[in-house]
Amino acid sequence: MDQLAPCSIESLRNAANHLRKGALVAFPTETVYGLGVDAENESAVERMYQVKGRPANHPVIVHIADQNQVGYWAEEIPDYAIALMRKFWPGPMTLILKRSERAKDFVTGGQDYVGLRIPANPIALKLLSEFESLGGHGVAAPSANRFGSVSPTSAGDVKEEIGELLGPEDLILDGGSSEVGVESTIIDCSRALPRILRLGAVTEAMIESITPIDSDSDLEEIRVSGSLTRHYSPRARVVIDREAKSGEGLIALSEVMTPAGVTRLSSPNSIEEYARLLYSALRKGDSQGLAVVVVIPPRGEGLAAAIRDRIMRASAH
Repeated sequence: MDQLAPCSIESLRNAANHLRKGALVAFPTETVYGLGVDAENESAVERMYQVKGRPANHPVIVHIADQNQVGYWAEEIPDYAIALMRKFWPGPMTLILKRSERAKDFVTGGQDYVGLRIPANPIALKLLSEFESLGGHGVAAPSANRFGSVSPTSAGDVKEEIGELLGPEDLILDGGSSEVGVESTIIDCSRALPRILRLGAVTEAMIESITPIDSDSDLEEIRVSGSLTRHYSPRARVVIDREAKSGEGLIALSEVMTPAGVTRLSSPNSIEEYARLLYSALRKGDSQGLAVVVVIPPRGEGLAAAIRDRIMRASAH
């Protein structure tokens, strides 16, 4: 595959056709770029796992076009989950629900649960709608990068990371840069009360405005995307909360000064901009051959906590 595909109506219809035929299609969402396959095509899902180098027991999120498809994939849907869907879908929120018989082990990682999301990106929504019109029910789409590395927030990132691993029928849809920049909040909705399994742009306070949250850490552990200790990792060593030295890279809010000889990789003016630029800044450090990138995480709760989670995992050894 030599070039990226523009996101016209015609190209999205073509991409949906490719998905139905078992091809891989990388596409933009508001969080990061996803590597999509037909969630009911086992051989396509297996090839997606091979391209990513992803463990077979690590579940993937199924992206759907509308709430009408939830009942196809899941059962025993609690009222609070429906309330969360109505408030935050389309958006950067994944719900973990008890799977129906249609959600197979090759998507759920052998668990009794399935993750569902309706993305807010208009290109993603049109692709999913076209896919549904062709008889598809959902697109399994983890981030479009090698497993454990930095998630892509542009089509160029995807091409650089996995372009050589894709076949002639596979596509990368170019929808510009991701607006949010970190992965979706994952919420376990398989119990009497929801619990947060991965932090994201839909924050704890936002969820609590809809429903109480279960904070019991002794409950059964559910495997979800991005839950490994080391994840989102560049080739450079990520160091947290120390002064950057000459020859190193620096990611910090714009109020933090840049020491002499340090390469400034990102100077966001807000928490939202910090999230949007974080992964591209880590990739920039690798492209410039930096051995060490110092990251000064933002303080506070909400999205800042989600950013700190990603930075901590990127820095793990």
